[in-house]
Amino acid sequence: MAKTELSVTAPGVLRVRRRWRLFQGRRPTLWLGVGIVFVFVFAALFAPFITQYSPEQVDLFHMLAPPGGSHWFGTDELGRDLFTRIIYGARTSLTVSAVAVMIGAIIGVALGLISGYVGGWLDEWLIMRVMDALQAFPFLIFALVLGAVLGGGIFNAEIAIGIGFIPGFVRIARAQVFLQKETEYVQSARIAGAHWSRILLRHILPNIMAPIIVQISLALAGGIVAEAGLSYLGLGVQPPAPSWGTMLKTAQGYLTIAPWLAIFPGVALALAVLGFNYLGDGLSDALNPKG
Repeated sequence: MAKTELSVTAPGVLRVRRRWRLFQGRRPTLWLGVGIVFVFVFAALFAPFITQYSPEQVDLFHMLAPPGGSHWFGTDELGRDLFTRIIYGARTSLTVSAVAVMIGAIIGVALGLISGYVGGWLDEWLIMRVMDALQAFPFLIFALVLGAVLGGGIFNAEIAIGIGFIPGFVRIARAQVFLQKETEYVQSARIAGAHWSRILLRHILPNIMAPIIVQISLALAGGIVAEAGLSYLGLGVQPPAPSWGTMLKTAQGYLTIAPWLAIFPGVALALAVLGFNYLGDGLSDALNPKG
């Protein structure tokens, strides 16, 4: 039994070493991503303390005011402060993306663990065929179609985007289980009489978290883009609630007279996606045992 415990805990030592490597200052893209993500998360959490305006506060005397003065990013067609709406839009985008990724990760990882460990017809002819069907369309197109079927609203947008994330998490978890289930520490736990659920949750899952964490960070970027796309088409966040997608849609009619309506939300969207992509790429390098 002592030998079994030693073999089971050995991968944990590797995980500690991998986490330590995250704190080494040799991956500038990782820390750049962390910095960008931190700024957006901080702004989203403390939006009421950062700006004095309400995101839905209409001021007809200052419609389409250019950037400057008390309105750093200008105002929109209803006189609402654009800086305030971008900050609250970050809260909307991050919330929708985080909930959608949580849905996709929980369901996808659970299915991937079962599929990879059990194998057989359950893996080949049921779970993976369903995943193939879900991946018949590109992720963004699938999310838009599903959003149109479910209807508008934040909750439906989260469900639509979350379902689109499931196949990616299933395939990553399944592939990692295939690599882990024949290792010595899993075989030792199996010989010791551990139940398959205990093997999956206590021994395999902790040792496959590195690629799952990377996938989560990259999926957050995809979720932000998907939310903006759904809101742009009127299938996500509904006005007057702030969303980068709805702001970009409104800006189409004012590009020649008020270009800041498109520039600032577009830059915010691009920076948020860039930050999560940098974070994912940096985590991929840092958590790579061969790196």
